Amino acid sequence: MAIIEAALGDITTEQVDAVVNAANSSLMGGGGVDGAIHAAAGPALLEECRRLRETTHRSGLAVGDAVATGAGRLPAQWVIHTVGPNRHAGQTDPALLASCFSRSLAVASGVGARSIAFPAVSAGIYGWDAAEVARIAVAAVRSGLEAGDGPELVRFVLFSHQVLAAFQTQLDA
Repeated sequence: MAIIEAALGDITTEQVDAVVNAANSSLMGGGGVDGAIHAAAGPALLEECRRLRETTHRSGLAVGDAVATGAGRLPAQWVIHTVGPNRHAGQTDPALLASCFSRSLAVASGVGARSIAFPAVSAGIYGWDAAEVARIAVAAVRSGLEAGDGPELVRFVLFSHQVLAAFQTQLDA
C-alpha cells in the first residue's frame, strides 16, 4: 500500500524519483514553483521543454494534462510538468484540477517512478483556495492509487504552514 504524506519544504530539494512542476502551458518556465524548479534544475530542463514544444507539444501543454522530462540538476530523476487551472482566468472546474494530480500519477507510473513530490498545484498565483486544492488533490491521489496507478510514496511538499494544515486535514480525514 502506498504512503501519502505532507511536509513543509522546498520541492526542489526532495529526494524522490519525480517532482511535479506546477507549470504554465508554455512549459518554458515562469514564477512560483515553476520558476524555482527551472532555476534549480538548470538549463537542461529548459532545453528538454523546448524539445517538447518543437515535437509533441507544439501548442503547449493543456490544462489538466501532464508530461515528463529529465530533472537536470535536481536530486530527482524526472520532472512531471502539469498545468493547473487558473481561477483568475475563469478555469474553475474541479475536474481540471483533479486531472493534474491523476495525470501526474499516471505519467509517474509510466516512467517507473516509485516516489513523487507534489506542490499545491493552482493554490498560489492561480487563485485556488488551499483547502479546496487539498481536498481535490488528496481525493485524486487516493483514487489513482486505489486504481493501481502510481508510486509507492506520494509526498505533498508545501510552501506554508497554512497550506500544510489544509493538506494534513484532508490526509487525516
